[in-house]
Amino acid sequence: MSYIENINSPVDLKKLNLEEMKILAEEIREAILFRNSIVGGHVAPNLGIVEVAMALHYVFESPEDKIVWDVSHQCYPHKILTGRKEGFLSVEGIKKISGYTNQDESEHDFFKVGHTSTSVSLALGLAKARDIKKEKSNVIAVLGDGSLSGGEALEGLSNAGVFRGNFIVVLNDNEMSIAENHGGLYENLRLLRETKGNAECNMFKALGFCYKYVEDGNSLEDLIEAFSEIKDFGKPVVVHVHTKKGKGYKFAEGNKERWHWNFPFDIKTGESKVVFDKENYTEITYNFLNNKIKKDKSIVLVNAGTPGIFGLNSERRESLGENFVDVGIAEEHAVAFSSGLAKGGCKPVYMVMSSFVQRTYDQLSQDLALNENPAVILVEWGGISGADMTHLCVFDVAMISNIPNIVYLSPVSVEEYLAMLEWGIEQKEKSVVIRIPREVVHTENEVLKDYSELNIFDVVKKGSEVLVIGAGNFFRLAEKVCEKLEEKNINPTLINPRYLTGVDEKLLTELQTDHKIVITLEDGVLDGGFGEKIARFYGKSNVKVLNYGALKEFSDRVSIDELYERYRLKEDLIVEDILELL
Repeated sequence: MSYIENINSPVDLKKLNLEEMKILAEEIREAILFRNSIVGGHVAPNLGIVEVAMALHYVFESPEDKIVWDVSHQCYPHKILTGRKEGFLSVEGIKKISGYTNQDESEHDFFKVGHTSTSVSLALGLAKARDIKKEKSNVIAVLGDGSLSGGEALEGLSNAGVFRGNFIVVLNDNEMSIAENHGGLYENLRLLRETKGNAECNMFKALGFCYKYVEDGNSLEDLIEAFSEIKDFGKPVVVHVHTKKGKGYKFAEGNKERWHWNFPFDIKTGESKVVFDKENYTEITYNFLNNKIKKDKSIVLVNAGTPGIFGLNSERRESLGENFVDVGIAEEHAVAFSSGLAKGGCKPVYMVMSSFVQRTYDQLSQDLALNENPAVILVEWGGISGADMTHLCVFDVAMISNIPNIVYLSPVSVEEYLAMLEWGIEQKEKSVVIRIPREVVHTENEVLKDYSELNIFDVVKKGSEVLVIGAGNFFRLAEKVCEKLEEKNINPTLINPRYLTGVDEKLLTELQTDHKIVITLEDGVLDGGFGEKIARFYGKSNVKVLNYGALKEFSDRVSIDELYERYRLKEDLIVEDILELL
């Protein structure tokens, strides 16, 4: 008998006895593996929290009692238990749900969340609203997978500790972040685990919480007992549960870091279904930086809890030694820390995913750029994608390129990327951000070595009438547009701008005399982006400017091809627009 087939809401879970729930737990794990094997996703975090999700829904009365999932990459079991099992049981159903909580999907979700450390603050707001409205319910924030290291989590805990009302924090302690944990807070978690929650040094009690420890966080009996004790509790309480990340799947249990998130895979063998090119920017970047560090020990690589994105596995991290620092999932700290490293005479290189760099605007502006410290920031995965709405990577250019004293560079080839990286590390005057390209393309042409004379564009091909400017990832698209125009007997000018933080005023002024139309192509949001700088420059002239890029929207798992069609980011459509203007 399959129990998961009959689970349409938490009410159905409550009908099961303990032995039946244990069978259901394994069926949930099988469903999680099925989904992830098809489309990829967070494997180990969800496998480890199955019993926690089940116990929460067994004891509490969702959605009247509100459960807020941090990061929400631990929410798969919750989704299965709240009427969305088809998203884990069939290929057709998979397409209907996201990998994160989403209040548009279910009344049991309260926020769209994909970034870390947010649950305590969000849940505390719900609890305060409940009390102001004189309502009665439980509000539970679920933390885990390194989110405790994020500043927002600590701010929320500090505020929640003195909250005068019912508020529950469930800390899922699987002894891991995405990789290993970093920071003194985790030393206290270790101490609490070793003493079964009885250590006098207890950061949660110090903040004002009542505290309860559950040694076996994968025991339904123990979890149900613990949650029953704190249900309708009248003051803030932390339930610290010790779980096993990746539980029930030997590959995930054996390599928790690799299986935190994975591409589609074969369940029996654990082998990835995705074949990667041997040459990629992950390896190119690591090899370049590793070789430089061997010669210059003042170079320090900084990461905020996502080393795998940059190919920095445990062996590589160990070999880098003190020249690699993982600050935990704390992007704000990472930028300010890098600024301090630069001020102290080191050469920091902070490596961050585009979606996560959004979390650190103030530090980029105040701690880094305002102080003109020469740190290098490498932004990975920047550009339009078919990602979930919580992990879009289109806003980094608009955000960063408009901060004074930062030079944002966007290379179009391997050789240009390495030249920019070399210059950025060795120069002493600027805060430098480099957007790592997506496509590995080589050039035999000589590339610029010194970027200290700012905003000098590269004229790749001189023509007339139509000027096509292709930034970074979209330089190849710009080349294709020019080829199409040449087929129409139009001889366009092609430019690689290299810089995203300013315009080449001298060059653009010269080109104004024999060009009627300017096309800008950028792999990011148009509002506040690079193209608008060009449009503003030509604003008083007779030159017409067409900006191509992403619309200001939170697209959600829309295919790249569909987005490119929507944004007219295809050479035929762009040429069609140009011919219409001409």
